[in-house]
Amino acid sequence: MNPVLKVQGIHKSFQSTVALKDATLNVYAGEVHALMGENGAGKSTLIKVITGIHSRDAGLIELSGKAISPKSNFEAQNLGISTVYQEVNLIPSLSVAENIFLGREPMKWGRIDWNQVRSGAEKALARLDLKIDVDATLDQFPIAIQQLTAIARALDTQARVLILDEATSSLDSKEVEQLFAVLRRLKEQGLAIIFVTHFLDQVYEISDRITVLRNGSFICENKIEEISRTELVSKMMGHELEKFEKEPKIEFQKTEERAWLKCHALQREGSIKPFDLEIKSGETLGLAGLLGSGRSEIAQLLFGLERATSGKLEIDGVTRSFRSPREAINHGLALCPEDRKTQSIFQGLSLRKNIILALQGHRGWFRVLNLSKQNEIANHFIQALGIRTRDADQSIETLSGGNQQKAILGRWLALEPRLLILDEPTRGIDVGAKAEIQKYILKLSSLKKSILFISSELEEVVRSCDRVAILRDRHLVAELHPPNISEASIVEAIGEAH
Repeated sequence: MNPVLKVQGIHKSFQSTVALKDATLNVYAGEVHALMGENGAGKSTLIKVITGIHSRDAGLIELSGKAISPKSNFEAQNLGISTVYQEVNLIPSLSVAENIFLGREPMKWGRIDWNQVRSGAEKALARLDLKIDVDATLDQFPIAIQQLTAIARALDTQARVLILDEATSSLDSKEVEQLFAVLRRLKEQGLAIIFVTHFLDQVYEISDRITVLRNGSFICENKIEEISRTELVSKMMGHELEKFEKEPKIEFQKTEERAWLKCHALQREGSIKPFDLEIKSGETLGLAGLLGSGRSEIAQLLFGLERATSGKLEIDGVTRSFRSPREAINHGLALCPEDRKTQSIFQGLSLRKNIILALQGHRGWFRVLNLSKQNEIANHFIQALGIRTRDADQSIETLSGGNQQKAILGRWLALEPRLLILDEPTRGIDVGAKAEIQKYILKLSSLKKSILFISSELEEVVRSCDRVAILRDRHLVAELHPPNISEASIVEAIGEAH
C-alpha cells in the first residue's frame, strides 16, 4: 500500500539554525500516525512545511503520488490537507454553522444562503455522529465540542489528510474518549490522520504507526506493535537502552530532616492529576518525564502561578494556599522558569538590575536598595556563580545564554529561599556553564537548601538529585531512590504501562 502523504528528505533552516534535516514521514489511508518527539524535535516545523506555512529548503512532498508545494495553509486545505490545533482556531461569538463555513459561505442571488449553511453544518457534524444546535454560538459548548467543530470544518473541505496538532492537550479523559471514537470512525472511512501529541497512553490507545523525530532528524518509523513504550521513550530522548550507564548513582548522605513541604492529593484540573510529594531540607528532588508530562505544571502550582483545584499544600505543618507568586516567595519559595528569554530576563536592563529585581520587589517600594548595596549583591553573585561580564552594568542581553541563566539563578538566590525550583536550568547553554550550575546546586544542598530540579537531560538528573519523581501524562507515577537512580531506571519508569 502506497502512502497517501509521503514526506521525504525535508530540510529547513532559519538563518544559522537547522530545524529539519532529512525529515521523513509516510502516512497511510485508514491509519492514525503518531508523530513523536521531545521539545525542539522538529514536529511543529514539519507540520508547518507540510501545510505551506513554511517553505522547505529541500526534499519532496507527495499527496496521493503527486508532488505538491503548498504556499499557504489555505492552499494545503484545497489540496486535501487540513489541520486542527491545540487552541481552537475558531470564533467563539459566531454560531457553530458560521464557524464551519467561515470564509467559504455558500451564496444565492448574491447573498449568503443561510439555509444551506445550516444544513451543511448539520451534515458535516453528522459525519462525526454529533447532533447539536448549529445556530448556537460556539462558546456555549465545552472545549471537546469546539474541537469536534474544528474537525468538522476541516473535513468539510474534502480532506484526505487530517493533522491533529496537540488537539487533546486541553481535553479531560471523557472528552478524549469522545474524540477517539470519532477518529476510529474516520479511520474506517479511509481518512489518513497525523496525531501529534506528548501523551504516551493516548498514542498506544489510538495509533497504528509511529514516527519519531529528534533534533530535526528522522529516527524511526514503526507499527505500534513493533515498539515498546520504553523503546519509544529512549529513542525520543536520544539514548539507546543498551548504552545507558549501568553503574547506579552514588548514594548521597542521608538526611534525618523531616519533610517541611508536603503535597497531599494536590491537583489542578486539566493541568496535573492529584499527586503526593514531600521535600526535605538539604535535598534535591528531581522531576523527570517527557514534554507535557506535568513537570512544569507542578512547579507553577507550587509557586502560585496556578491555583490548585483540590488537595492540600503544607509548609511546616500549616496548610497554605498560594494565590500569587508573591505569597509563595513570602514562604521561602523561588522559581527559575523554563524559558529565560520570555519569562526571566529583562532586556534593556543591566546585569545588576536583573539580579536585584526579585529582592527589591520583595522589600517593596519603601525599602529601596541603594546603588552601593545593589552593586554589592550583584558582584557577590557574579563572583560566586562565575558570571563572565565586563561589569555589573553590562546589559544582560549582550551576555551568553549560560551567563544569563546564572544571573537569573543569582536573582533568586538573593532572596535566600528555602526551596529553589529550577525548571530546565541548563537548557541551551554550553557544557562549561552547565557544569558550573550543577556544582553550585550541590553546594546549595550542603547549605540545607531544598531544590526541585526539572530537566530533560537524564544524565544531569542522575548526577544532581537525591530522589527522582517520575511523571507521565500528567500523573506522578513513580519515585526512585538511591541506589536505584540511573538513566535506564528513569526511562523504564517513564515508559512503563499502567
